[in-house]
Amino acid sequence: MRSSNALYGGVEAGGTKFVCAVGRGPDDIRSEIRFSTTTPEETLARVIAFFREQMNKWPLAAVGVGSFGPVDPDPNSPTFGYITTTPKPGWRQVDFAGALARALDLPVGFDTDVNAAGLGEHRWGAAQGLDAFIYLTVGTGIGGGGMVGGRLMHGLMHPEMGHIRLPHDWEADPFPGVCPFHGDCLEGMASGPALEKRWGRRAETLPPDHPAWELEAEYLALALVNFICTLSPQRIIMGGGVMSQPHLLPRIRGRVLSLLNGYLQVPAILEQMDDYIVAPALGDRAGVLGALALAMQAHERGSG
Repeated sequence: MRSSNALYGGVEAGGTKFVCAVGRGPDDIRSEIRFSTTTPEETLARVIAFFREQMNKWPLAAVGVGSFGPVDPDPNSPTFGYITTTPKPGWRQVDFAGALARALDLPVGFDTDVNAAGLGEHRWGAAQGLDAFIYLTVGTGIGGGGMVGGRLMHGLMHPEMGHIRLPHDWEADPFPGVCPFHGDCLEGMASGPALEKRWGRRAETLPPDHPAWELEAEYLALALVNFICTLSPQRIIMGGGVMSQPHLLPRIRGRVLSLLNGYLQVPAILEQMDDYIVAPALGDRAGVLGALALAMQAHERGSG
């Protein structure tokens, strides 16, 4: 099958919902479906049924999966494609990629949901032309990925940016955090569930002048400063449901500038902050489009 004529499958596997699509990119989506994440057996059966139905209409070259994690993204590992130590009940040690590969008899590209979204932004969105950037999602959980040196971030496993430890002023903010592993890590303090648990209301119901947002911007800015000083990204893309508040991104930019305190004398930070910390150009489609891009990579590897 020639790559120029190939169609691909993509799965954005979230802890709350799954999105599956068939196509070639943002301007060529042939079919798409969304459904709630339930048990692994039920959810994966729906994914497989969707792609089998699509394969009756047109041939697919490969499927890509961007999954909530932690996951094993190492193709040389015996547990490649597994969801591993996730706190989501029932989903630990699930052979995600293997189940799809066996059922569909197709190559499967597999990575974290945030690396996939970053790959989508690199191919079609806000990270085009960059070889070092971060994609951070702030929603049900907090996760980060992206590229360094033009390659998706991998190493021992994959980044777990949502679980970095933050300065925590217990007197100003006595909230203990919601992370079942670390309590007051970034995800434990600034994810959607953390906002709801701390303030007793879902984030989207909190008005712009609520004190929640200054605290949220503080924690996210502290994290970004750590990532900037460690990885030196050319751009930071921030997605996820919590970031849909239009007033939050400007607060974060301002606080990052303040925390850096003039130390990094580069125009991107000092003069172009509005273009340095940005929303995803692909919006909430970055994840499933990135999964299509993972499928393209899997096809290219298999054809090479």
